[in-house]
Amino acid sequence: MSAMEASPAAWGSLNSGVVLSLIAVLCSMVWKNLEGMFFGRHFNRQARRLAAIVDPYLSVTVAEYDGGRMKQSDAYKEVQAYLQRASCDAGGGVRHLKAEPAKGADALVLSMGDNEEVADVFRGVNISWLAYSKPPPENGGYWGGRHGRANRRFYRLFFLERDRDLVLGEYLPYVRREGRAVMVKNRRRKLFTNLSADDDRMWSHVAFEHPKTFETLAMKAAKKKEIMDDLDTFRNGKEYYARVGKPWKRGYLLYGPPGTGKSTMIAAMANYLDYDIYDIELTSVRTNSDLRKIFIETTSKSIIVIEDIDCSLDLTGKRKKKKKAKDADAAKDGDKKDGDQEEEDKKKEGSKVTLSGVLNFIDGLWSACGGERIIVFTTNHVDKLDPALIRRGRMDKHIEMSYCCFEAFKFLAKIYLGVESHHLFDDVESLLAEVEITPADVSEYLTPKSDGDNADTCLGDLVKELKRMKAEKAQAAQLRGKEVEADDDEE
Repeated sequence: MSAMEASPAAWGSLNSGVVLSLIAVLCSMVWKNLEGMFFGRHFNRQARRLAAIVDPYLSVTVAEYDGGRMKQSDAYKEVQAYLQRASCDAGGGVRHLKAEPAKGADALVLSMGDNEEVADVFRGVNISWLAYSKPPPENGGYWGGRHGRANRRFYRLFFLERDRDLVLGEYLPYVRREGRAVMVKNRRRKLFTNLSADDDRMWSHVAFEHPKTFETLAMKAAKKKEIMDDLDTFRNGKEYYARVGKPWKRGYLLYGPPGTGKSTMIAAMANYLDYDIYDIELTSVRTNSDLRKIFIETTSKSIIVIEDIDCSLDLTGKRKKKKKAKDADAAKDGDKKDGDQEEEDKKKEGSKVTLSGVLNFIDGLWSACGGERIIVFTTNHVDKLDPALIRRGRMDKHIEMSYCCFEAFKFLAKIYLGVESHHLFDDVESLLAEVEITPADVSEYLTPKSDGDNADTCLGDLVKELKRMKAEKAQAAQLRGKEVEADDDEE
């Protein structure tokens, strides 16, 4: 009985202990929060003041990539260009430099290597720049893969706190302006490809040195002027595109038989506008997401090219049906694909780029990233392309690259042989009205092959070829006529 009477007292003591424990825990939590909010902040403030006494320098970091590594920073490239002169100066103290080709056969563009520091002076204020890099995080983020494995590169600017307003308000804008001027001076036009052997780059490039210009392009003068006027309007249309609310880009569709000058037209456009060229190999782009990535990595003042788009991928959504039908026909006939065809099929099967992905690439939301870009598609068979792909607004201007006409022939004769008239011109004119020959074939016949070749021999060879083509055409027409007669007799 005494044990039962003692039980309420024991329970009361236990409840009191639990309450006291809870109060102690709550007090501890409140104290930690107060310590962090007030005492910790006060301590950090005092620590920063002490650090400012020991190290009075502030810093600004310029990263190579911004936007989550989606686009190379213009500010980084401008700082790099600005620091070239200081890096090369003997008094700069830079011991390790990186070299890249510049304009001119023997010129180089130099920049400082990692962990190098260079001094600069602006209006009597001493400033220093440090170049460094660090490995990427284990998780490459959105980009991941090969592009996410590249080291992150940075420039860090150091200056005294008392010079904050001058550095941030005047020096940094000055650096960007001067850097842009250096970039324009050293700029070399480039031909880019997405077939890169370097796993850390989306694009690799060579110097663009194609000599073709509109002055040496075989085309009717009126048509040539129309294209050049269109390019001029685009190049000077920044305010217009902003006013109408359209991305500053334009699409060109070049179509026609092989050898009619589609690729040389692109070279002439690039030389006329002074633009870089990005040549996209669609079969090496694995997904729509990858296509978006490589597009974002292109720069303004560029021509983005997809040649033979009808052969690169089947963008009509019927690829599997067509492939099955083709394989069935090949099995019936006992045909076998050669090695090149098998390799091409493997490439197409490895790419999952869809028509929707290409359409978004041309005029989706991501197409507005950057400006002053021209997108060019070429094809030998325009009728095979999906109408949605080449409608106006995507491929704004359609340019037919046709067979050689007499006007284009006269232009080629003047360029290749230096003649503006010849007694064989009349024969050529009459024959060109009856047969179809590409400007590339005409150019080959007009090219002297030996010291003894001249206008007479070259034009004579061309006339012979045209007559042979005319005879073949007549013979083929005659055979077709006989076949039609035979079919009529059978009926």
